[in-house]
Amino acid sequence: MRAILLSLFALLILEGAIAQEARYKCLLQTTNYKGLEAYIVVSLINPAGQYEKTLYIMGPDKQWYNGFKEWNKQLSKKKENLSAITGASVAAGDRSSTSFVLDEAKLNKGYKLRFETAVEDQDYHVTDVEIPMTTEALTLKTEGKGYIRFVKLSKVQ
Repeated sequence: MRAILLSLFALLILEGAIAQEARYKCLLQTTNYKGLEAYIVVSLINPAGQYEKTLYIMGPDKQWYNGFKEWNKQLSKKKENLSAITGASVAAGDRSSTSFVLDEAKLNKGYKLRFETAVEDQDYHVTDVEIPMTTEALTLKTEGKGYIRFVKLSKVQ
């Protein structure tokens, strides 16, 4: 009987941990800039302003990742498996629809989503878009400051 109760308790804890993660759809549109396709890195930034995790990369060629100076610094310290979170780069004026998983236990605790952008032979924008990880901010359309026109997130049910 004790073993059954312990198993049920462990299952409830595991279920609670899994329920903390939720998939979000990300609709992003770039501005009509002149130049090649934009590479975009989406990262989770902790309350201290440090990179915690790479959530998604729009841009398939690893040879261009060194253009993201700030993100690349943290990547050299903390190796991450990027193969499952990499997709196509985004051309000027185009839209991209992707999705990534967010840990909802980090909502309303000072975390941010950072969208960094780079275009070959052009400017690099460390904080093209930053979205506070609050229940309210995640539902809003957020304007960009560089190559991104806007980002809109929606929780996948």
